[in-house]
Amino acid sequence: MRIVFLLVLTLELGRSVMLAASPRAYALQPDQSIVRFETNFGADLITGTMPVAAASVTLDFDILGDSSLVVDVDARQAQASFPFATQALTGPDVLNTDQFPTLHFASTGLTRLDQGAALDGQITVRGVTRPIRFIARIHRQEGTAQGDVSALVVVLTGSLRRSDFGATGWADMVGDEVRLQITASIVSTD
Repeated sequence: MRIVFLLVLTLELGRSVMLAASPRAYALQPDQSIVRFETNFGADLITGTMPVAAASVTLDFDILGDSSLVVDVDARQAQASFPFATQALTGPDVLNTDQFPTLHFASTGLTRLDQGAALDGQITVRGVTRPIRFIARIHRQEGTAQGDVSALVVVLTGSLRRSDFGATGWADMVGDEVRLQITASIVSTD
């Protein structure tokens, strides 16, 4: 199923869902949720993943401002595209996972854009918290019926500069910009 922007999903689900909409709580499906990242490594890329450890999601398709998202990522289980990169990533000069085992994101606002939604929030890496903006996309999980919002996939895309968080190791070889894609599969608890 094609990923569609939150705005498109709201229209697709139809007026009947919008009339019944209210803030709805969702639980994370950890085995179907992951963070993907990439950064430049000379002319190549370092890519990798980290598991989503926990998430608290409340969505309101009628009043986007009543939606919220909190995500914790297990940085200790980060895997990069080759072993040396994994060791450097989790080591003291980059994520320092012995001291800071998780990355944390908490939303501060969700607003409609011309083609989707912007999710603003605060991200904490290495104990340093900075603002970040993600583009939010959402779709129904495969096998769910039109209008059924009980099982969804939220995809957040954005980027950060690792130097803003003191993760400056290997700066002579590895790019400063880290591009992120957080995929969280969620099911309604209501």
